[in-house]
Amino acid sequence: MLELIDFILHIDAHLSEFLADYGIWFYAIVFLIIFVETGLVVMPFLPGDSLLFATGMLAAQYSESLNIWLVIGLMLIAAILGDALNYTIGRDFGNRMLNLKIFGKKPIKPEHIEKTHEFYAKYGSKTIVIARFVPIVRTLAPFVAGIGKMEYKTFFKYNVIGGIVWVVGLTLAGFFLGNIPIIKDNFSKVVLTIIVLSVLPIIYSFIKEKFFAKKA
Repeated sequence: MLELIDFILHIDAHLSEFLADYGIWFYAIVFLIIFVETGLVVMPFLPGDSLLFATGMLAAQYSESLNIWLVIGLMLIAAILGDALNYTIGRDFGNRMLNLKIFGKKPIKPEHIEKTHEFYAKYGSKTIVIARFVPIVRTLAPFVAGIGKMEYKTFFKYNVIGGIVWVVGLTLAGFFLGNIPIIKDNFSKVVLTIIVLSVLPIIYSFIKEKFFAKKA
């Protein structure tokens, strides 16, 4: 767990090492990370948001080694294919996977599923877009859409829209903002800020449910 936290907070340094060590294979590495985070419902903890921002920042710093538009295109394909796979898993195996245990523990936690259902109750099909920016919910949203048998045409439309907004938006933000000295020198704080902003809807919902609902 500590290694994962270190990787997330210093993902810029780790990605720089990947680029230096593996060269063109860097494209495959970021493709796989995005695909696994969005495509495998048991892997919701991978650093999607910070990885996109950091990759954009690296593309600005090492433009000769890392093409911004190629890496955006590959990560966009990974994000769309990942959500599509997750939807299919939910549609075909969802209810059985809810009881799946790995090393005696359920990787798909009931409270996370419940929170995702609340997102759907509030935002409907647009959850597929909004969830792209919310850790954990991002991975579970397509899975729950599959369980609920959302029409695939509707799911695919919001999957593509959400993928474009998420990948292009965060990667270009890193590309244009990442080399500003205050951001570059305080990258771990920037990552923490991104994480906090991402989970604010969940925190707000939790506080509202625990405290204000009781008063009502």
